[in-house]
Amino acid sequence: MKSFLDNSFLLYSKTAEKLYHEYAANMPIYDYHCHLEAEDIAQDRRYDNITEVWLGGDHYKWRLMRANGVTEDFITGSADPLEKFIKWAETLEITIGNPLYHWSQMEMRRYFNVTEPLCKKNAKAVYDQCNEIIRSKSFSARQVIAGSNVAALCTTDNPISDLKYHKILKDSDFKTAVRPTFRPELVFNLGMTGWKDYLTELGKVTGTTINNFDELVNALYARIDYFSSVGCKLSDQCMEPPVYVECDKATLNSIVQKALKGEATDATALNAYRTALMQALGEKYADAGWAMQLHIAAMRDNNSRMFAKLGANTGYDSMGDYEIAWPLSRFLDSLDKKDKLPKTIMYSLNAGSNDILAAMAGNFQGDGVPGKMQFGSAWWFNDHKDGMEAQMRALANVGLLARFIGMLTDSRSILSYTRHDYF
Repeated sequence: MKSFLDNSFLLYSKTAEKLYHEYAANMPIYDYHCHLEAEDIAQDRRYDNITEVWLGGDHYKWRLMRANGVTEDFITGSADPLEKFIKWAETLEITIGNPLYHWSQMEMRRYFNVTEPLCKKNAKAVYDQCNEIIRSKSFSARQVIAGSNVAALCTTDNPISDLKYHKILKDSDFKTAVRPTFRPELVFNLGMTGWKDYLTELGKVTGTTINNFDELVNALYARIDYFSSVGCKLSDQCMEPPVYVECDKATLNSIVQKALKGEATDATALNAYRTALMQALGEKYADAGWAMQLHIAAMRDNNSRMFAKLGANTGYDSMGDYEIAWPLSRFLDSLDKKDKLPKTIMYSLNAGSNDILAAMAGNFQGDGVPGKMQFGSAWWFNDHKDGMEAQMRALANVGLLARFIGMLTDSRSILSYTRHDYF
């Protein structure tokens, strides 16, 4: 009988065990989309305790703790690290059915030699055992990443970043390639809070003044060139939701000029702006030889009270149910007509769109590039056994599963590499 979460967990046949142990287990990891900080890796960050490295910034765990009635001081507040860890252990006891139960136990086993299920009863002993390892010389950001057999990872970066720490890593002896990813999310928020200030900052780093759409695009192009010089090969856009409204250049310049003056922007103008910006960026990505990632159907910051208190990425996002097929098709086609459609990875947070994206990818394959268009791995709320199987089943039904790009962590934690084993 298999022991709890041993090395053959989820492997229910001799064939499965052979494929995993003789092939998959020893393959290097290419984590092409994550939210690790290059600064932490460059400085080889060390951690004070398991709560800091495991619960800090992990909004997956925070959501479940809130659902279990844990108050915010034990989640994002100032409670003692041990008390926070115990509250998570109490929650984990009743998390059966959620992938966090498996992920958490696998991480405990892999990185801290904890072979029994974490629970309230053993939480203090496990806390001490983990901390003894964390405070040893053998535990640091780089050592965990290298020990997880990570060949390359791609962070997620603001276009105005100087990429200082990526440069340090590029010139270091760290064997894992750490590459930036260009994420121009803030420029899409036409006229919204912070948008004008962001354009001012973008102008400063490019030595320009941004007064219209053309100047905005030129500034972004300059940053793409800069990111390329530091080894960037990927972009990342959140399409919330996908839109497609055609518009002439003069009108686009006028839309930006009015927004910079503080004039109100209607939905049509906003969607025209976002469409044109995506098209301009897509063309540049193709010229730069980058891949374009499109994250679709995330409905963010739903709880306005908690957003005001804690900010973004704190556990208050969920799935959107937007109509995506037509605008996504028209956007991709507008680039393809110009022979400017880059390699593309499309993810949807709403699993109801699996078949749509799997089929959509087939419309734009070609150019002699195997798997040019990718239906990306099960994302976020779909990142569990059922979701992974559903994503791959949809892809296999209408495309080529053998050309699938595979798994990523999408994580802020250096301990998340067991998710590749889970996958």
